[in-house]
Amino acid sequence: MYNNSFLGKIPSSLFNNSKLQTLQILRLYSNKLSGSIPHVIFNVSSLREIRIANNSLSGRLPIDMCNNMPNIKFLSLSQNQLEGQIPSNIWKCTHLEKLSLSFNNFSGSIPREIGRLSMLTELYLAFNSGFQGGVPSEIGNLSRLEILAIQGASLTGLIPPNIWKCKNLEILGLRLNNFRGNIPHTIGNMSMLRWLDLGNNHFTGTFPLDLGNSQINLEKLLLSSNRLSGSIPSTIANASKLTILEMNGNSFSGSIPQLGNLKLLKSLVLSENNLSGAEFTTQELTFLSSLTNCRHLKYLELSENPLNGILPASLGNFSSSLEIFTVKNCRIIGVIPSELGNLSSFLYVDLARNQLSGLIPPTIGKMKQLQRLYLGVNQLVGSIPNQLCQMNHLGELDLSINKLVGPIPECLGDIKSLRMINLGSNQLNSTIPPNLWVLTDLLTLSLSSNHLSGQLSSQLGNLKSIASLDLSSNQFSGNIPTLIDGCQSLEFLNLSNNFLSGSIPQSLGNVKGLKILDLSYNNLSGTIPKPLEDLLFLETFNISNNKLEGRIPDGGCFRNFSAPSFSNNLALCGPRTFQVPACPESHHKSWLKKLMVSLVILAVIAAIALLAFIWMCKQKKVPLSVHFSAQITECIAIPYNELERGTSSFSETNLLGRGSFGSVFEATLSDGLKVAVKVFNLELQGAARSFGVESSILSSIRHRNLVRAIGYCCNMNFKALILTYMPNGSLDKWLHSSNYSLDLIQRLKIAIDVAAALEYLHHGHTFPIVHCDIKPSNVLLDQDMVAHLADFGISKLFDGGETIIQTQTLATIGYAAPEFGMEGKVSINGDVYSFGILVLEMFTGKRPTDDMFDEERSLKQWVSEALEENTATQVMASALLSMEDQHYSAKEKCMLSTFELAMKCLAVSADERINMIEAAAALHKIYATFVAGTQWRRP
Repeated sequence: MYNNSFLGKIPSSLFNNSKLQTLQILRLYSNKLSGSIPHVIFNVSSLREIRIANNSLSGRLPIDMCNNMPNIKFLSLSQNQLEGQIPSNIWKCTHLEKLSLSFNNFSGSIPREIGRLSMLTELYLAFNSGFQGGVPSEIGNLSRLEILAIQGASLTGLIPPNIWKCKNLEILGLRLNNFRGNIPHTIGNMSMLRWLDLGNNHFTGTFPLDLGNSQINLEKLLLSSNRLSGSIPSTIANASKLTILEMNGNSFSGSIPQLGNLKLLKSLVLSENNLSGAEFTTQELTFLSSLTNCRHLKYLELSENPLNGILPASLGNFSSSLEIFTVKNCRIIGVIPSELGNLSSFLYVDLARNQLSGLIPPTIGKMKQLQRLYLGVNQLVGSIPNQLCQMNHLGELDLSINKLVGPIPECLGDIKSLRMINLGSNQLNSTIPPNLWVLTDLLTLSLSSNHLSGQLSSQLGNLKSIASLDLSSNQFSGNIPTLIDGCQSLEFLNLSNNFLSGSIPQSLGNVKGLKILDLSYNNLSGTIPKPLEDLLFLETFNISNNKLEGRIPDGGCFRNFSAPSFSNNLALCGPRTFQVPACPESHHKSWLKKLMVSLVILAVIAAIALLAFIWMCKQKKVPLSVHFSAQITECIAIPYNELERGTSSFSETNLLGRGSFGSVFEATLSDGLKVAVKVFNLELQGAARSFGVESSILSSIRHRNLVRAIGYCCNMNFKALILTYMPNGSLDKWLHSSNYSLDLIQRLKIAIDVAAALEYLHHGHTFPIVHCDIKPSNVLLDQDMVAHLADFGISKLFDGGETIIQTQTLATIGYAAPEFGMEGKVSINGDVYSFGILVLEMFTGKRPTDDMFDEERSLKQWVSEALEENTATQVMASALLSMEDQHYSAKEKCMLSTFELAMKCLAVSADERINMIEAAAALHKIYATFVAGTQWRRP
């Protein structure tokens, strides 16, 4: 066995040593190796195992690679940059049992000769997007094959009908390809199948009937995002070991069968089909009643189906394990059953876009764990019940577009977890409760199109995190509060169609992130504040139908606006493009005019000469100006020369650090503001894409625990993001440098900050965002030691309704979730896993890549074993726990609870991990318990 921490290339000379000719096991995984694999390795005939995965190796595999390796059983070269075709002489590795070549750049066809590897049990070829053709029929000759994983490989054609000959196959993963035709009925003969994943292809035809009768071992059946049609046969209920059934995004029709026999079912996803489910006589969705027998069911997603029925009262008999229930846009009629309140374990309920009527049942308040409640676009009546306020974990509340009346419950302000409130388009008729303005973490508030009245409170400025505020089409009066600039994260502000008066506050010019501002149809007077010109991101502006007067600014963002933005005001003036009168010119006499009175002839001659001279100068200067613009200032929001001055020409003395795609410099802008400038090295592959991804995501997010983009500088040869400066650097420095240290309470607060950031990205944003690279070096600390999550260069924005996507992006080794490395699956659950590793690192002081860890023993396993053996104190960071400490017992209990929380984040199965809302709540509870137990306070 040979394992070392090489950097750079693998030295060929190493294998010329005669002693190494007896080498049996070679393990060089995760060593940041580059270059090609030395040919000499494949001449060591004694080798039984080669593992060189998770590096940056490139080049092609030698065509004779298997000529001199008769004993090789295990060959793993996955997660590198290897290219070319897989050598056809692979069949000469006759004893090969496991072949892993996933996450490379292999091209051409999959060699038919693989079918001659009669000992092969595991074959991984996933995420090689250069493959051509389909799965060779010779794969059917591999009678011992147990795992076949070829996801995301651009394969085409049909699944070979003789695939059924692989009768020992347990896992068949062909997701994210371009397969077409019917799913072969011969798959029904593969009785050992546990996991069948054919999602995201172009399969047509009907559901294979035999899948339910013969697959007695089937645990996961994933057929989502295909073109399958017909009915779902009731025989599927015979696959009694099923835990996950995903058939969303197809064209299945007919009724949903009774699936109560699937006792182990955890996830049922049938959304986006043409399924119905109502009993003809009662219109009840009786298939829901049968699902109450599935006592492990956690996720039930049926949205976007014409169910055309009534929710049964038996809904209240679902298992306490059920967390997510979505039936959006399903033509559901009738009332919301009061029995829904029995489901105290619910985290997410979506009944929006149906035809529900009647009252919101007060019993709904019994769902105390609920985090998201969507009842919008229905026909609900009556008032909003105060019992809603009992759901003290509620993060998102949508009751919009109903017929609700009465006041906004005052107690909503007591739900500190609220991040989104949408009560728009109802008939509410109160004032805004004062305690609504204390929800300082609120991100979205929409009360539009109601009958609300009163004045806007100056406390509106308390909403530090608010990104979207819509109070339009109500009866609000009085002034716009000048303290509105306290809403520093505001991007969307709509106060139109009210009775607001007074002037537009100058302070709005301080809300730098504003993109949309609509103040139309009010009684506003005075002038347009000139500071609004400096709102660099303002795209939509409407102040029409007011009583404004004076000059319309014509600089900055106002160059992009048109006449309708200013129409129907009292006396506005400005450029003709705004369709208003020109502003009167100044009548002060210049010295030139005085001279013309006495020397008319001389003045005319001088003027002609001067104009000629100016014309000649312009003729010379125009080309230079155009050249300069094209080279330096194209697309620039913050000028390049200002960054150059502020960083002392990007000198090493201003360097804060280097990353995968460039460097970060400290800079001081011309107004004295200190910032961090992230300069992307455009010579690196992927750097330009990383700039685009990070720019897009940072422009759409606002949260106190996320690094904020102040601006950008962009041209063909230079791309940089200007970010808020974090004077205390990264968490990595504070965890692993001898010159810095963090006490227990500081680490807890930082963990809470990171959890809050991830909770917002996963659950508080319009679309879920997966960060993909959670680690200490991407957690930055401000002057108050508040943590801010940074570096969104490889993040994924799920703006297409996905919950899981496949990627070839490589996250940091040690922090990536198992499904990321094995299958390339990116989901919010992957971030949860990385967060769990981060927490362990914070409280053990050990990196996941520490020399003490290897493939057999990881940081997670080390802590898990300690918890099982009641020796957890031995793995806790020594700086945090001392027997002499008067709070030893409280600290030990605190860290044990933290480790246990981390383990819930680190479940091997992504579906079994807790989400970040639960993780954040658990950390708050751990923190509160510790503080209460020690009466600890920061001096």
